[in-house]
Amino acid sequence: MTFGKLSTEDALKLLGNNKLGRLGCIADGEPYVVPINFFFDGEYVYVHSLAGKKINALRANPRICLQVDEIEDSYHWRSVIVYGNYEEVTDEHLREHMLAELFRRMPHLTPVESKMSKGISQAIVFRFKPDSITGVGESW
Repeated sequence: MTFGKLSTEDALKLLGNNKLGRLGCIADGEPYVVPINFFFDGEYVYVHSLAGKKINALRANPRICLQVDEIEDSYHWRSVIVYGNYEEVTDEHLREHMLAELFRRMPHLTPVESKMSKGISQAIVFRFKPDSITGVGESW
């Protein structure tokens, strides 16, 4: 591939093979983008967070997007954007299971995740089911 659109299969594979992306939402009427750790189970994208601007924004406007990329260099890269609707996981069993899975897949905790593991009851787990996905790449 020199430059072109990724197939849906390749876009979903890229999503499933990564754990760092940029979440986009609308906060106070403005675009808001933040880096997040996530995992894709083939159906849903799962994310954990502490309460704050991102969660407030998603509760107010549940439309969400996630951008994920793989960059080897300026001439070898792929990027995917998936869209969906924010859904907070409130079922305690599912929430605990997804937190355990998130931490299992990401054993090296970031400072924010370290805070979450100490105050696990404060951690918010949310998910979204991709309803649209686009991807492009160059020389891949």
